[in-house]
Parts: sequence; structure tokens; C-alpha cells
Amino acid sequence: MDTELLTVGKTTIRFVIDGIEEYTKRLKHYLPYRITPLPDIRRGGSLTEAQQKEAEGELILSRLQPSDYVVLLDERGREYSSMEFAGFMEKQMVAGRRRVVFVVGGPYGFSEAVYRRADSKLSLSKMTFNHEMVRLFFTEQLYRAMTILRGEPYHHE
Repeated sequence: MDTELLTVGKTTIRFVIDGIEEYTKRLKHYLPYRITPLPDIRRGGSLTEAQQKEAEGELILSRLQPSDYVVLLDERGREYSSMEFAGFMEKQMVAGRRRVVFVVGGPYGFSEAVYRRADSKLSLSKMTFNHEMVRLFFTEQLYRAMTILRGEPYHHE
């Protein structure tokens, strides 16, 4: 099952890049995983919040295929423990999904069109994180889920 993380904007913080690279390298042993950054469309404040969400939404939707299972990383999403998230991933694999796409939106969240297209919403925490940090946290949790499913000693209950 291909797994992709769509993000609005690039990752620029060096230690975050290093962490993402480390966990992405580890994930190659379990499943295909890639992070796809979409262009940051902010134009010097010339767009309203609603216009920015709509423009980002169009970019996100243009990258999705009809058969994709789409999960938004959203503060209103379901919170999972690491074990529960591993179960969620296992369920997607057993369902025979070809591609699961997780999406990190821009600073104002998602457009209504993106919410309508989503199959699920996931919250990493009730806290708010920098969008670049979310990419690292998610990638590490995906790696953790794969080690849980394989019964490997990375995760401790």
C-alpha cells in the first residue's frame, strides 16, 4: 500500500528535515512512503484567509486520485494512541487500499471541498504544532505503527 503525506509548503527547518529523512529511510522496509510538498501560495498577504484556503484546496484536490483513501490531519479529527493508529493502518492494508494519502493543510486549515473529499480525519494532538513539526511527528508515528504491526521492539506499552 502506497502511503503519501501531502503538505502545503516545504520543510525548511534543518533538524526537522533530518528527522523526516531518518524515519522515511526506516519506513522503506515496511511500505512505500513519500512526502509531497505543494507550493505555498501565500502572496504577500494579498489573499484573504478564505481565498488562500480555496487555492490550497484546489492544489490538494488536483493531486488526489479517485481511488485514494484521504485522511486529513486536522485538529477536529480522531485522536489515536500509537496502538490504535497501528490498527487503523492495518485495517487500511487489509482493505486492499492501493494508496492512502494523509494531508497537512496550510495555516488556515482546509477548504470545504477538501473536507467533502476526505474519508477520515486524524488529530495528532489537541495542541497546535508548527506545520513542519507535524510532518516529522506523523512520519515517526507511521514508522512506530509499522513496527507495532510487525511486533518489533521499537514501541513500549
